[in-house]
Amino acid sequence: MCGIVGAASHRDIVPVLVQGLQRLEYRGYDSCGVAVQAAAASGLTRARTTSRVADLLAQVQHEQLQSGAGIAHTRWATHGAPVVDNAHPQFSHGPGADAQKTQPPRIALVHNGIIENYEELRARLQGYGYRFVSQTDTEVIVHLIDSLYQGDLLAAVQAAVRELRGAYAIAAICRDEPRRVVGARAGSPLILGVGEGENFLASDAMAVAGVTDQIIYLEEGDVAAITPEGHVIADGAGQRVMRKVHTVHAHSGAAELGPYRHYMQKEIFEQPRAIAETLEGVHAIVPELFDGPVQEGAGGRDGAGVRPCARQVFDAIDKVLILACGTSYFSGCAAKYWLEDIARLPTQVEIASEYRYRDSVPDSRTLVVAISQSGETADTLAALRHARAQGMTHTLTICNVATSAMARECELAYITRAGVEIGVASTKAFTTQLAGLFLLTLALAQAKGRLTCAQEAHHMNSMRHLPLALQSVLALEPQVIGWAEDFARKEHALFLGRGLHYPIALEGALKLKEVTYIHAEAYAAGELKHGPLALVTSEMPVVTVAPNDALLEKLKSNLQEVRARGGVLYVLADADTCIESAEGLHVIRMPEHYGLLSPLLHVVPLQLLAYHTACARGTDVDKPRNLAKSVTVE
Repeated sequence: MCGIVGAASHRDIVPVLVQGLQRLEYRGYDSCGVAVQAAAASGLTRARTTSRVADLLAQVQHEQLQSGAGIAHTRWATHGAPVVDNAHPQFSHGPGADAQKTQPPRIALVHNGIIENYEELRARLQGYGYRFVSQTDTEVIVHLIDSLYQGDLLAAVQAAVRELRGAYAIAAICRDEPRRVVGARAGSPLILGVGEGENFLASDAMAVAGVTDQIIYLEEGDVAAITPEGHVIADGAGQRVMRKVHTVHAHSGAAELGPYRHYMQKEIFEQPRAIAETLEGVHAIVPELFDGPVQEGAGGRDGAGVRPCARQVFDAIDKVLILACGTSYFSGCAAKYWLEDIARLPTQVEIASEYRYRDSVPDSRTLVVAISQSGETADTLAALRHARAQGMTHTLTICNVATSAMARECELAYITRAGVEIGVASTKAFTTQLAGLFLLTLALAQAKGRLTCAQEAHHMNSMRHLPLALQSVLALEPQVIGWAEDFARKEHALFLGRGLHYPIALEGALKLKEVTYIHAEAYAAGELKHGPLALVTSEMPVVTVAPNDALLEKLKSNLQEVRARGGVLYVLADADTCIESAEGLHVIRMPEHYGLLSPLLHVVPLQLLAYHTACARGTDVDKPRNLAKSVTVE
């Protein structure tokens, strides 16, 4: 979470810093700020706000901030409420009760992550005479660096990070070192952008799109210093290192809304394209689809420096363990049905944040699948590393970023092509994950001799037809808007699904919660009579996913249970289910039954329902309260 931008240049860099924040605002929007090296007399100066980046831009323009070096930040609050005192950048004026009145600030710092030992460091620094004005763990870092500063900011940051426990990405400037910015990372992403006569630090390459496409992905423990003339990188042991420069075309244009009202709406309607691009080039089901991009520093490499191929890995496993969080976890839950039904592989799905903190039984013949939109999700990365430490070294990631930590650390990878997803509530990332997981299922089934040529041809035809099928589902939007007008007046909702569609009900409930603030829960429909039925009244709408599958008749019985208690049903029904609209029963008929791939279609009306209900309620659709997009803290 949070977004960092830093720059050192011979030109005024403030517009680049603010533009970078605008592109990273989806990472956190509780507050934002910028600090720059001003004229020598004033040292460092900053602007901060608890409003959005647009307000910060107005401040910067009013105060006419200009500088060749600076740092900027957009915050998702962890330590301390979203108030100006807790906003970044944080300053250190040096020790002494009157330092803030008598001394200009010497160090400014922005930070993403959580410092676990901040309390003991805070107590020590208070003993040195440092005065704290915020509730953040970030202020501990900036004072610590100041206490260690002896004329070299890079050396001070290196000394400071050796004392930090937790996850962080930081960027700092010093009033005494013009046009120099120092950054460091451990557990949170940070990239270095290489330009001509200028260099950059950022949480994401998109922040510097259009300024440079030459990107260095800093490794765990790296500390880097940038100036207009160049950069220096030291690894965790303090040794100077060279890191590979990648040409990365971060699509800044993807951040443009075009004709859409919100990014969430845009991204819902981009799903046919996203699925088509995710499947582009897939002409046959082969394990090699998952060999993934070969990258420097990949944790999955063997002793010879080469990753094992997918065929080797698939031959060596007979179980699957899926690790994920949030929406990605629900995609894994759906994949469990596919993996056990088609590939006949026992599959376990774990919430990543829980898995690493319990005693589990490791099995070296398990394929560990880490799912993440960003490939940087802190809990999932930690769970992946925990599984590897337990001896489960066969790893695969399904994520949207080829250069992410997960893609580098796993043996195998399937990179979805959802494109940049700005809306906090994930939509196209979810459906492309499902597409990747279905391909994985087929590849494993083939490797295990459980997929006939006829079955492969059938599944491939179904997948090629998905973009067109999704277009037909999106055409249902006017009917969904009618439902949304009803839901906008409610405060609670139930979602029901059975079998393969229970995870889709879970995802639908999550979407409604995220963007409308309506309390929503999802249940396997057969569980309704085991407690949740007590909640059903005419004020509790019940959304049901009703495909024409083997559980349809059971599901119809569950619907009757709701109607008998005065509940109001909203049913997404396949055309041939014989479920008709009636009093207290609202039906939207899906264009076609899509068999095992129907979750990719049924989830789209649920996304539209959440979106249009949020619009009707007037919430901030793309930036829901208390949430942020890229969860890089535990």
